[in-house]
Amino acid sequence: MGIWTEQVVPRVTDKMLGSRQVMKLRRRAVDSLAGDVVEIGFGSGLNVPLYPTEVTRVYAVDPSTVARQLSQERVAASPVPVEFVGLDGAHLPLDDASVDAALSTFTLCTIPDVVSALSEVRRVLRPGGTFHFLEHGLCPDPAVAKQQHRFNGMQQRLAGGCHLDRPIDALVSEAGFALTQVEHDQMPGPKFMLPWGYLYQGVATRPADAA
Repeated sequence: MGIWTEQVVPRVTDKMLGSRQVMKLRRRAVDSLAGDVVEIGFGSGLNVPLYPTEVTRVYAVDPSTVARQLSQERVAASPVPVEFVGLDGAHLPLDDASVDAALSTFTLCTIPDVVSALSEVRRVLRPGGTFHFLEHGLCPDPAVAKQQHRFNGMQQRLAGGCHLDRPIDALVSEAGFALTQVEHDQMPGPKFMLPWGYLYQGVATRPADAA
């Protein structure tokens, strides 16, 4: 990773995605989590203060050393044990069917091999386990989507590989999850920012017969 991606992007992300308005969105995403949870794209631990009391343990996965450093105070103050277990969402160092739930917030846009990452999440979830996500991605409005495609290359260079135009709900469904809840929203801000802020928030279940 270059200096920009390793040193600057995690700090900018911590500020931009830790605003009061975004924290409200995060709270909704984590609200019904329970049991042992794997969080891919743990980042600077912005979700840590929001974990419900029903969460018993969190396995954190994130590639950024700087983000993990930024998370230290939040992790230290958390009543929920947080264990850093890996760097890559596409290769989770957890046993099959070993966690009750999974969490991803503003992460699926950036993981290079997002298909493998979702497959790994499904693998480590127990049958009936839930995947909770809050992500930005492809807007169904063709005019906005056209802008997303146009700006996608620039976005990846400036934001550590972040994609603007991934169809989050389709990716989750194609990974073998049953979507039980999907809501669409827009990040707080002016309308011209919609290409960067079209949101998917949802819950998906690993079917009991999933391989």
